[in-house]
Amino acid sequence: MNDSGSAPGHWRLDWPTSSGRAGRARLKCFPEDFRVDEHLGDAGGLAGEGEHLYLLLEKVGDNTDYVARTLAGLVGCRAFDVGYCGLKDRHAVTTQWFSLYRPGMEQDDAALIERIGEHWRVLSETRAPKKLRRGDHAGNRFTIVLRAVSGDRRSLDEALCRLRDRGAPNYFGPQRFGRGGGNLDKALQIDPARLNRRSKRGAKGGSQRTKNVLYFSAARSWLFNEVLAARVSDGSWRDPLPGESAAPVDAPTGPMWGDGGTDATGDQERLERDVVAQHPDIAALFSATRMKPERRPLVARPDNLTWCWLADDVLEVQFQLAPGQFATTVLGDVLELEDRSLGPDNQ
Repeated sequence: MNDSGSAPGHWRLDWPTSSGRAGRARLKCFPEDFRVDEHLGDAGGLAGEGEHLYLLLEKVGDNTDYVARTLAGLVGCRAFDVGYCGLKDRHAVTTQWFSLYRPGMEQDDAALIERIGEHWRVLSETRAPKKLRRGDHAGNRFTIVLRAVSGDRRSLDEALCRLRDRGAPNYFGPQRFGRGGGNLDKALQIDPARLNRRSKRGAKGGSQRTKNVLYFSAARSWLFNEVLAARVSDGSWRDPLPGESAAPVDAPTGPMWGDGGTDATGDQERLERDVVAQHPDIAALFSATRMKPERRPLVARPDNLTWCWLADDVLEVQFQLAPGQFATTVLGDVLELEDRSLGPDNQ
């Protein structure tokens, strides 16, 4: 092991903010304080007909995986035949689309929806020709109530104005890395070559492979956060560097590390490889995989950001984010958040 901060139990999980935090607040004191509404947009191909039944469910206290497995049981299909666009927080009120593979069974949809309605509120239904997959949605709308807010109100309002106008560093949220970075500890134990072997469906060991993919994804996300942290520290996180890989104008990106590392060149490549070289144990995971390097935006831009004070120390914030962006990291750029859903030690 090295002493770079990526040894087990010593992971950095709180990265630099863009301008410093203006105060403190408590998050998720109650499930109703954190509402997420998923917007499918045109991405789901809502044609009104097709082999897949789409349902918009409202849930409280249930995570996405649990709902998907329960739906498979109610439908009598394989878990693989239940689709969704992304994971939603358990400690929240969330509306989320699920797809169920039911070819030629349109006449039974009403009875099935009634059964599902005994578990969750069904807000909408339609049919479409394809299964929902990760990232198929247009985005998520958040309504978040923050309690026990401390700090100068004028400074907080100014910080929220900056967030609205400039965005925030697009870090992956700490939930990606497990408690205390436990998913990263597990990643260091993976044989990278095993990730390239596909298990037969239902074969013994498939569950472990799924977990390994989760741990591997955590390692990839952590390296992205480390590169982004370097860009935040040197002030370049909002500006493309020479060598940016196929960047749109004013849309800087960072590396989702893969086989060969990064596809950036020039100054951008040098910076990214210098940062990752400080964590050779994590970088070694990618040497034996066939995962293609990808890019992720460095800036999270909360659309239609508004806020209002419900009381002297209670603040309601609303905004929309693109798929794959984390509301807690966006708000964490301006406030130090105590997540009450994680327990009294906030771990």
